[in-house]
Amino acid sequence: MAVNPPRPRMPPLNSLRAFEAAARHQSFAKAADELGVTPAAVSHQVKALEAWLGSPLFARHAQGLHLTEAGRAALPAFSTAFDAMGLAVQELRISAPRPQVSIAALPSIAQLWLAPRLPALRTALPALRPSIHTLEEPPDFRREPFDLAIFLTRHAPAGSRAFKLCDDAIFPVCAPALAQQLKTPADLSSQLLLWDTTWTGDWSLWFEAAGVKGPSIDTGSEFSLYSMALQAAIDGAGVLMGHEALVSRALAAGSLVAPFPRRVATGLSLSILAPDRPPAQAAQMIDWLLAQDGTKRD
Repeated sequence: MAVNPPRPRMPPLNSLRAFEAAARHQSFAKAADELGVTPAAVSHQVKALEAWLGSPLFARHAQGLHLTEAGRAALPAFSTAFDAMGLAVQELRISAPRPQVSIAALPSIAQLWLAPRLPALRTALPALRPSIHTLEEPPDFRREPFDLAIFLTRHAPAGSRAFKLCDDAIFPVCAPALAQQLKTPADLSSQLLLWDTTWTGDWSLWFEAAGVKGPSIDTGSEFSLYSMALQAAIDGAGVLMGHEALVSRALAAGSLVAPFPRRVATGLSLSILAPDRPPAQAAQMIDWLLAQDGTKRD
């Protein structure tokens, strides 16, 4: 009679993913953000892996996590393996075309730059089905199944290519009635300054370039969504530090005006980010978006 004893099992894939993300970030909270679960879930998965291994992978302190020698030794191989798995998933997506294009974008870009272009995109490429997800940071295409992303960046993150749409420039914008009170940049000291929490240094950067000692932004109003700050400026609540690509439609419509001519480069660029080999549908969309701004994809 054949003997078929039970074989030892590998640890669960979710435990391995939780360990790799937590080890790379040295944080359960950051790993949880990446994996879309709670920090407690990540901790539970790591503990399960440590129980299977019979050895700790992290030293847990009040100041945070530190990898043990075993954890440090294992991390590079696991990172390479999960990167390879992500690339394999990309190949699957390329070989099995589908109409949906998954797009990640900064919330302000999704609302103020991308959304107004969608009707024309649907007319030009009716077979495509854009699926838009807002993120605060660009995705890692080696780990997350996005087809492209649109962000203000300084350079292409690892595992991606960048197609620049335009350089980012900032300048104050406000409602036309409020602009009549502003003769020189120094007049801004008597106004409520508006800004987005993503770009807390914008006002300081502009005042420095203008050679003006501006008021502390602590006396102004910050917004977690740039679109809310923009609407407040349209309503006359104060003066917003405008990012050119995000306020251009309001300027063209006349609901906002730029009271001063000075524009200051931030060093960022509005860019389309994509994997090295985007699916055909995503490549079509990239080409269309670049064409709207007179740019060609290499």
